[in-house]
Amino acid sequence: MPWSAPASDISEIPDSQAGDADERTGGDGRRGRRGRGKRDRDAPPPKPMDPREAAREICLRQLAVRPRTRAELATAMRKRGVEDEIAAEILDRYDEVGIIDDAAFAHAWVSSRHHGKGLSRRALAGELRRKGVSADEMGEALEELTPDMEAETAKALVVRRLRSETRATPEAVFRRLVGMLGRKGYPPGLAIRLVKEAMAERDDAAEFADSIDADALADAALDPDAQ
Repeated sequence: MPWSAPASDISEIPDSQAGDADERTGGDGRRGRRGRGKRDRDAPPPKPMDPREAAREICLRQLAVRPRTRAELATAMRKRGVEDEIAAEILDRYDEVGIIDDAAFAHAWVSSRHHGKGLSRRALAGELRRKGVSADEMGEALEELTPDMEAETAKALVVRRLRSETRATPEAVFRRLVGMLGRKGYPPGLAIRLVKEAMAERDDAAEFADSIDADALADAALDPDAQ
């Protein structure tokens, strides 16, 4: 005769033990679900963040990436729905304690972007203007960058780039280098003169450089009717 289960089964478990089993499994075989659900329902809703605390958190996250101007932080808070009155209060406090300082920002920006990227006064002024720096603070920062410093930086850019231009024709090299300086904000007259001088020192480009009329090209670049 095949083996069969003993006569006692779950139906013979005392009611008290069966109740304990249901409590442990939640009554439907999933352990502890009933208890967790009750606790979730009884938990208080999360407390909304104070608007000023939220505004400060937005600012600190922005400042953790890099220094920011007052205008940049105001824009970041406005995009996230912070009321203008609260934003002004937070920014005034940050001004008082020196967390934000547009004048110091402008000086650091000019130094970093000129020496690191070779940008001219004109290009730097455009960047600072877009970041909300005032005209007075911008002017003070740009005073550090003299015309002689600009010319030296531009010349160094041309010399460094010219070293890598070994296969293109002199005409193509000339256009590229003048264009590079133009994108960095240098005026056409300065760009053309510096590129001509640098190319004149190379044996394979000296003859071409000698044929360049720097004044005429500069005038043409400034005259829209000559395009």
